[in-house]
Amino acid sequence: MARSSNEKTQPDLTWPVTVWRSHDLLDGHKVASLTMILRTVGCRWNRCTMCGYASEGAPATADDLVAQFERAMQRSSSEVQMVKIYTSGSFLDPLEMPEKARDEILQRLEALGIKRLVIESRPEYITSERVEMCLSRLETEFAVGLETSNDLIRQHIIRKGVCFADFVAASEVVHGQGGRVKAYLLLKPPFLSEGQAIRDAVSSAKAAGKHADIISLNLCNIQRGTLVERLWERGEYRPPWLWSAGVVLKNISSPVICDPVGAGTRRGPHNCGECDDAIAKAIRSHDLTQDVSIFDSLDCKCKVAWQKVMELEELTFGTPLV
Repeated sequence: MARSSNEKTQPDLTWPVTVWRSHDLLDGHKVASLTMILRTVGCRWNRCTMCGYASEGAPATADDLVAQFERAMQRSSSEVQMVKIYTSGSFLDPLEMPEKARDEILQRLEALGIKRLVIESRPEYITSERVEMCLSRLETEFAVGLETSNDLIRQHIIRKGVCFADFVAASEVVHGQGGRVKAYLLLKPPFLSEGQAIRDAVSSAKAAGKHADIISLNLCNIQRGTLVERLWERGEYRPPWLWSAGVVLKNISSPVICDPVGAGTRRGPHNCGECDDAIAKAIRSHDLTQDVSIFDSLDCKCKVAWQKVMELEELTFGTPLV
């Protein structure tokens, strides 16, 4: 019987979504890192307006997840000192990452002598017991999607389902046991003008920096099946300008990293097209140096247009002009 064109092919649950090698800062030094995205059942919350990762979800078992991890680690080497494991959800959610799989993965990383593990979790899954499970094996950095310090924006625009106090409480649990905290911040949620988005990201970094060891600035991109995509298709949303990312990074005093995913594309953060590659490269270089002077020499004819757009958008209640 022929397969229907609408029928989705079940992915091989023993293979991760993706895996790649890169470099990160570890205690101030550039080290080789390995990043993997494991295919789990997906985020249990699954209501954020900009997140389309739920489409990657599949009913992976504990054995499937260990097999995915093993295949991802085949890309590793003796040089890798940092491993980042993402699930497009919460590594500490037992329904998404069964404890059997989680403990097996932690044991194997400990045996390999990995210096630091980075995982993601919503704050409600960060408990003393789960934090101890990780830290008893190896140094762990717990990344939390705070997105903004503004509860109004997070609850009613992003629909995150947690408040700033939840993030603070989770951070205290982690720091109380000697772990590290990373706070994800989102540049330009929907319904904010470019200028409002910059101011929110800077103020959020100041507030989050009191409770996090490092800030990760995420530049909003257009993911399929999301509210943000529907707004974008109607001309009611534009991803952030790369110029805006540079301004935010220059005004954050805490250690901060930023990976401009999709930079230079229509669905990703972009400028005019001519300067996108150079600015994205500068943003990635800043991750390893924390030197904000790298942005001072960047220029393009579109910078004047970006500045004018920000000025005029203050009068349009968040409606994008370009």
